[in-house]
Amino acid sequence: MLYALLKTLHLLAVIVWVGGMAFVQFFLRPSLAQVESPPQRLNLMAAVLERFFAAVLVAVLVIVLGGAWMIGEAHQQAVATGGRLVMPLAWSLMTVLGLLMAAIFGHIRFVLFRRMQRGLAAADSAAAASALAQIRTWVSINLAIGTAIVVMMGLGLPR
Repeated sequence: MLYALLKTLHLLAVIVWVGGMAFVQFFLRPSLAQVESPPQRLNLMAAVLERFFAAVLVAVLVIVLGGAWMIGEAHQQAVATGGRLVMPLAWSLMTVLGLLMAAIFGHIRFVLFRRMQRGLAAADSAAAASALAQIRTWVSINLAIGTAIVVMMGLGLPR
Protein backbone atom coordinates (compact mmCIF):
# COMPACT_ATOMS: atom_id res chain seq x y z
CA MET A 1 0.00 0.00 0.00
CA LEU A 2 2.79 2.43 0.90
CA TYR A 3 4.59 1.62 -2.37
CA ALA A 4 1.43 2.41 -4.36
CA LEU A 5 0.96 5.69 -2.49
CA LEU A 6 4.56 6.76 -3.08
CA LYS A 7 4.38 5.81 -6.74
CA THR A 8 1.18 7.86 -7.11
CA LEU A 9 2.78 10.88 -5.39
CA HIS A 10 5.86 10.40 -7.59
CA LEU A 11 3.70 10.47 -10.75
CA LEU A 12 1.65 13.46 -9.55
CA ALA A 13 4.86 15.39 -8.85
CA VAL A 14 6.10 14.58 -12.36
CA ILE A 15 2.81 15.86 -13.78
CA VAL A 16 3.13 19.14 -11.85
CA TRP A 17 6.73 19.64 -12.96
CA VAL A 18 6.58 18.58 -16.62
CA GLY A 19 3.05 19.91 -17.15
CA GLY A 20 3.98 23.21 -15.54
CA MET A 21 6.99 23.60 -17.81
CA ALA A 22 4.80 22.92 -20.85
CA PHE A 23 2.24 25.48 -19.65
CA VAL A 24 4.85 28.17 -19.11
CA GLN A 25 6.67 27.53 -22.40
CA PHE A 26 3.70 27.07 -24.73
CA PHE A 27 0.88 29.11 -23.18
CA LEU A 28 2.02 31.68 -20.63
CA ARG A 29 5.15 33.00 -22.33
CA PRO A 30 3.53 33.57 -25.76
CA SER A 31 0.51 35.21 -24.10
CA LEU A 32 2.72 37.72 -22.31
CA ALA A 33 3.24 39.47 -25.65
CA GLN A 34 -0.17 41.09 -25.02
CA VAL A 35 1.29 42.95 -22.02
CA GLU A 36 2.62 46.16 -23.56
CA SER A 37 5.27 47.12 -21.04
CA PRO A 38 8.43 44.98 -20.96
CA PRO A 39 8.98 45.69 -17.23
CA GLN A 40 5.40 44.55 -16.52
CA ARG A 41 6.00 41.35 -18.52
CA LEU A 42 9.17 40.67 -16.54
CA ASN A 43 7.48 41.34 -13.21
CA LEU A 44 4.53 39.12 -14.07
CA MET A 45 6.82 36.32 -15.23
CA ALA A 46 8.90 36.66 -12.04
CA ALA A 47 5.75 36.38 -9.90
CA VAL A 48 4.54 33.31 -11.79
CA LEU A 49 7.96 31.65 -11.73
CA GLU A 50 8.35 32.27 -8.01
CA ARG A 51 5.15 30.35 -7.31
CA PHE A 52 5.91 27.66 -9.88
CA PHE A 53 9.47 27.14 -8.64
CA ALA A 54 8.20 26.72 -5.07
CA ALA A 55 5.87 23.96 -6.28
CA VAL A 56 8.63 22.38 -8.38
CA LEU A 57 10.99 22.35 -5.40
CA VAL A 58 8.43 20.27 -3.49
CA ALA A 59 7.84 18.10 -6.58
CA VAL A 60 11.57 17.46 -7.01
CA LEU A 61 11.88 16.41 -3.37
CA VAL A 62 8.88 14.07 -3.70
CA ILE A 63 10.24 12.61 -6.94
CA VAL A 64 13.81 12.07 -5.71
CA LEU A 65 12.98 10.85 -2.22
CA GLY A 66 10.03 8.73 -3.35
CA GLY A 67 12.05 7.26 -6.22
CA ALA A 68 14.95 6.43 -3.90
CA TRP A 69 12.55 4.80 -1.42
CA MET A 70 10.91 2.71 -4.17
CA ILE A 71 14.32 1.52 -5.42
CA GLY A 72 15.32 0.72 -1.85
CA GLU A 73 12.11 -1.22 -1.33
CA ALA A 74 12.72 -3.23 -4.51
CA HIS A 75 16.26 -3.93 -3.29
CA GLN A 76 15.00 -5.14 0.09
CA GLN A 77 12.47 -7.43 -1.54
CA ALA A 78 15.16 -8.90 -3.80
CA VAL A 79 17.46 -9.52 -0.83
CA ALA A 80 14.62 -11.01 1.22
CA THR A 81 14.04 -13.60 -1.49
CA GLY A 82 17.72 -14.51 -1.64
CA GLY A 83 18.55 -12.47 -4.72
CA ARG A 84 19.88 -9.07 -5.50
CA LEU A 85 18.37 -6.12 -7.27
CA VAL A 86 19.35 -5.70 -10.87
CA MET A 87 17.74 -2.40 -11.79
CA PRO A 88 15.96 -2.46 -15.12
CA LEU A 89 17.56 -0.19 -17.72
CA ALA A 90 14.43 2.00 -17.72
CA TRP A 91 14.78 2.62 -13.98
CA SER A 92 18.46 3.45 -14.39
CA LEU A 93 17.76 5.88 -17.24
CA MET A 94 14.88 7.46 -15.35
CA THR A 95 17.08 7.89 -12.27
CA VAL A 96 20.03 9.42 -14.13
CA LEU A 97 17.89 11.71 -16.28
CA GLY A 98 15.71 12.69 -13.31
CA LEU A 99 18.77 13.65 -11.26
CA LEU A 100 20.08 15.63 -14.24
CA MET A 101 16.74 17.44 -14.42
CA ALA A 102 16.91 18.17 -10.68
CA ALA A 103 20.42 19.63 -11.09
CA ILE A 104 19.26 21.79 -14.00
CA PHE A 105 16.30 22.96 -11.93
CA GLY A 106 18.67 23.86 -9.10
CA HIS A 107 20.67 26.02 -11.52
CA ILE A 108 17.52 27.64 -12.87
CA ARG A 109 16.03 28.34 -9.44
CA PHE A 110 19.05 29.24 -7.37
CA VAL A 111 21.29 30.93 -9.95
CA LEU A 112 19.32 32.22 -12.93
CA PHE A 113 16.09 33.14 -11.14
CA ARG A 114 18.01 34.99 -8.42
CA ARG A 115 19.87 36.85 -11.18
CA MET A 116 16.50 37.80 -12.68
CA GLN A 117 15.22 38.96 -9.29
CA ARG A 118 18.36 41.05 -8.71
CA GLY A 119 17.91 42.65 -12.14
CA LEU A 120 14.30 43.51 -11.34
CA ALA A 121 15.20 44.87 -7.89
CA ALA A 122 17.84 47.12 -9.49
CA ALA A 123 15.39 48.20 -12.23
CA ASP A 124 17.81 46.68 -14.75
CA SER A 125 15.36 45.26 -17.29
CA ALA A 126 18.15 44.17 -19.62
CA ALA A 127 19.77 42.00 -16.93
CA ALA A 128 16.40 40.57 -15.88
CA ALA A 129 15.45 39.82 -19.50
CA SER A 130 18.82 38.16 -20.12
CA ALA A 131 18.36 35.92 -17.07
CA LEU A 132 14.81 35.09 -18.19
CA ALA A 133 16.09 34.12 -21.65
CA GLN A 134 18.58 31.74 -20.01
CA ILE A 135 15.80 30.35 -17.80
CA ARG A 136 13.70 29.74 -20.91
CA THR A 137 16.57 27.84 -22.58
CA TRP A 138 17.19 25.60 -19.56
CA VAL A 139 13.47 25.00 -19.01
CA SER A 140 13.23 23.91 -22.66
CA ILE A 141 16.05 21.43 -22.08
CA ASN A 142 14.39 20.11 -18.92
CA LEU A 143 11.04 19.88 -20.68
CA ALA A 144 12.62 17.82 -23.48
CA ILE A 145 14.29 15.48 -20.97
CA GLY A 146 11.11 15.17 -18.88
CA THR A 147 9.01 14.48 -21.95
CA ALA A 148 11.48 11.83 -23.09
CA ILE A 149 11.26 10.13 -19.68
CA VAL A 150 7.45 10.18 -19.73
CA VAL A 151 7.33 8.78 -23.29
CA MET A 152 9.95 6.15 -22.48
CA MET A 153 8.07 5.00 -19.37
CA GLY A 154 4.68 5.17 -21.10
CA LEU A 155 5.92 2.92 -23.89
CA GLY A 156 7.65 0.62 -21.42
CA LEU A 157 11.05 1.24 -23.05
CA PRO A 158 13.74 0.13 -22.67
CA ARG A 159 13.26 -3.17 -20.91
